[in-house]
Amino acid sequence: MRILMVAARCYPFVGGIETHIQEVGPRLVARGYSVDVLTTDSSGNLPVEENVRGMCVRRVPAWPKELDLYVAPQVYTAIRRGAWDLIHFQGYNTFVSPIGLLAAVRSRMPFVLTFHSGGHSSRLRNAVRSTQRALLRPLVAKAARLIGVSEFEAGFFSARMGIPRERFVVVPNGAAMPAASAGVRVDPGLIVSSGRLERYKGHHRLIAALPELSRKMPDVRLRIVGTGPYEEELRRLASTLGLDDRVTIAGIPGSERQRMADLLASAGLFVLLSEYEAHPVAVMEALSLRRPVLVSDTSGLRELATNGLCRALPADADPSEIAAAIAEELETPRAIPDLALPDWDACADALSDVYRDVLGSRSTVDRAHDGALGLRSATRARVG
Repeated sequence: MRILMVAARCYPFVGGIETHIQEVGPRLVARGYSVDVLTTDSSGNLPVEENVRGMCVRRVPAWPKELDLYVAPQVYTAIRRGAWDLIHFQGYNTFVSPIGLLAAVRSRMPFVLTFHSGGHSSRLRNAVRSTQRALLRPLVAKAARLIGVSEFEAGFFSARMGIPRERFVVVPNGAAMPAASAGVRVDPGLIVSSGRLERYKGHHRLIAALPELSRKMPDVRLRIVGTGPYEEELRRLASTLGLDDRVTIAGIPGSERQRMADLLASAGLFVLLSEYEAHPVAVMEALSLRRPVLVSDTSGLRELATNGLCRALPADADPSEIAAAIAEELETPRAIPDLALPDWDACADALSDVYRDVLGSRSTVDRAHDGALGLRSATRARVG
């Protein structure tokens, strides 16, 4: 079965969608699928085409370079010229999605879409989200299946887009990390927060809570893992509060999984005070290493707390409340419940089931049309 995954970004970039593709794609290849990835490169510095763990990755230009809009007209051309059994759109919130969805609809190729929704620091972008969903709905509604990474996400988009809930399936992200290296021990004073450096991720709220927390726990330190446009603001806040010796801000490349695993395994507490997460890979990775987690009581984070996987704070908790909760978690570490976490093998199996169900239920007319499309390429389908 020939699968095309379409996403604004993939490896070597770091993020939830990027990790999802990097973990699921090769597992599908191992299950006998042919997986192509169509993505963008706004820098012009990455290979136009390369093999990544068995996947054929093709990158097309995107504009503008300084914004995460990803206007990429060649996505349309590549899809129209190719032939696959099914297209899987990964993410919905950039221009890659409408461009690619329109091409899929016009090519009459079956497709599924995983929303992978997230927040944004721009008030304008957040304000137009409802309009964006309304404009996308006619294309999204033509998907053979819609996939949410959590029950929250499936319910959210069903309600906001007016699409029946039975059209959705839930396929959670995996929670796999390498085992910690020998000798790695828990540092009871270390707090880790991981995620792109955007205001909505809430890293600044942790920094604001540190002065009061450090009065209760003199050895406490904060390690923020990530890169992004809010970095200078975070550094400025830490410096203003006199926390330069307690706050470290730096990214860890996606290829250095062992390094990330060792850091997470050493954390006394993992904290993510984000305003919006559908099913955060960063939290699942911390849980897979049996670390206690503190989150905001909102969006998909609430679902994790309700399921007993972590503790949730009110979304509007002030620095004193945050400091008190962190101190309680560090001083009296909670036992992590021995619950089965979703893993990437289960995720790949679930997606495989979706793909086969979609193609197995297609009509004779659709199959005949796809046969005609297949004449466009006598060799293995490749992007572009």
